[in-house]
Amino acid sequence: MWLTKWGKGGKLYGISMNMRSRFMGKKAGKVYVVGHKNPDTDSICSAIAYANLKREITGQEYTARRAGQINEETHYVLQRFGVDAPPLLANVKLQVKDMDIHKIEGVAPNVSIKDTWTKMKENNVKTIPILKDEELVGVISTGDIATSYMEVYDSRILAEARTQYKNIIKTLDGTLITGNDHGYFTKGKVTIAASNPDLMEEFIEKDDLVILGNRYEAQACAVDIDASCLVICQGAQVPPALIRKAEEQSIVIISTPHDTFTVARLINQSIPVKHFMTKTPLVTFRMSDYVEDIKDVMTKKKFRDFPILDRHGRFKGFISRRRFMDVSKKKVILVDHNEKSQAVDGIEEADIIEIIDHHRLGNIETMGPGFFRNQPVGCTATIVYQMYEEAKVKVTPTIAGLLCSAIISDTLLFRSPTCTEVDERTAKKLAKIAGIELENMAQEMFRAGSSLCGKTADEICFQDFKQFTVNDIVFGVGQINSMNREELQEIKEVLVPHLPKVLETHSLQMIYFMLTDILDESTEIICCGHGARSYIADAFDLPEDAERIILKGVVSRKKQLIPTLVGALQQ
Repeated sequence: MWLTKWGKGGKLYGISMNMRSRFMGKKAGKVYVVGHKNPDTDSICSAIAYANLKREITGQEYTARRAGQINEETHYVLQRFGVDAPPLLANVKLQVKDMDIHKIEGVAPNVSIKDTWTKMKENNVKTIPILKDEELVGVISTGDIATSYMEVYDSRILAEARTQYKNIIKTLDGTLITGNDHGYFTKGKVTIAASNPDLMEEFIEKDDLVILGNRYEAQACAVDIDASCLVICQGAQVPPALIRKAEEQSIVIISTPHDTFTVARLINQSIPVKHFMTKTPLVTFRMSDYVEDIKDVMTKKKFRDFPILDRHGRFKGFISRRRFMDVSKKKVILVDHNEKSQAVDGIEEADIIEIIDHHRLGNIETMGPGFFRNQPVGCTATIVYQMYEEAKVKVTPTIAGLLCSAIISDTLLFRSPTCTEVDERTAKKLAKIAGIELENMAQEMFRAGSSLCGKTADEICFQDFKQFTVNDIVFGVGQINSMNREELQEIKEVLVPHLPKVLETHSLQMIYFMLTDILDESTEIICCGHGARSYIADAFDLPEDAERIILKGVVSRKKQLIPTLVGALQQ
């Protein structure tokens, strides 16, 4: 992993911008830029801005996504600057739709074996779908066709397969002399009239298909027996009177340029493909299926190709074992976090190519080397703006507004101890570009974020909530910031009875909820769970019997609460 180093003044050293661009340029295809679960304003705005920067630099497809529901503060910011919320990325697990699906046009069930074989050769495929009105009714492979040719000796198979006369005509390169080419050969057997008429009467029966030459006596005998179809080889002539008699008896007469041997060899290839196709059980997968779920099935089944269907059951193509092995993982850039517990579901299956963050190092593992930029600043958006400057990409008023709002949120308008001079200087630059006044913007944002209007207790709880694990203790920490003390009291009254339910439904051992008064620069802690109050009292040297837990000067979850609390939990 490449670790970016920073010197005084926030200057980058150890890796040049050109090197970074070349490295990133190797990554082709769609790349998702996504923040953490329960996303805050920084997580969303930094993802949008960084995806835009990557597109400007590379010309490739980088798209911002969210890993959870957007809170009211962020919603206000996006509306303020006319930006749509990024689509939800529920997980980054590999799905069938992410694989190389071989698209191929299918054939209808009544198409002949010969035409199907020709299409397979033209498309260089070993398996072809049999489709009826876009619905998959079967598949046939080159092996199935070989079996039909080599192992079928039944002279009645054309009738059993209900072979259409037009298939026979096409297969034999023939022409229709008389009869209905849309009709079907459904009775009798295939015979060759290679003997005199007396012997023919012994083995040729009514409704048979008879292969003949130019002998008039044999042709007349077949008509007299009332055969279903006469196949006249080598383009031999059929007397007009015999043709008229055949018409009266609804006998089909086909002329072919091929000799008797060739006709006998080819005629079974006129059988409709549905007769030999594999119909059941078909092993199919859906576009939405996860690769991990189908792996065992593909391994156990000895099929070369597996049909893929969309959610409506329509055929979309094939995947093969070879393509299964070559599948590329989803490419992801993480912003504003590097903790597995906070990442989008399935992150262990993704290819993390970059991480842009300002938090402590977490437990994210990557498949290979990647670009990792982590700086001790108060907001990821600050880093993203620096990267715009380094790449000499112009920051639009919209992007500036998003980045500035993120810094306001994460630093509590520079009141948080996580805030640095770089954050404040950056926010003022961005405010000028965006044409906004910092104090007014902050008030509007915090008012939107703390408003209870139309929110459920669960929505209030999880609008800014993160999960942590220390040793074997799994706990959550939520936070709401407000400039209105009465509003914080209302939120407390909603949360206190609700947190025990959250504890149970999310399998947490403890919950700490921070109600942060921005103007007073203090936080009231709501505790829930066995031992939660004791741990926080020990961490901050507070009396356990205090009616309320008020932490003066504590406004930052990341820099003030979590490190102190973790220290107490580890003792």
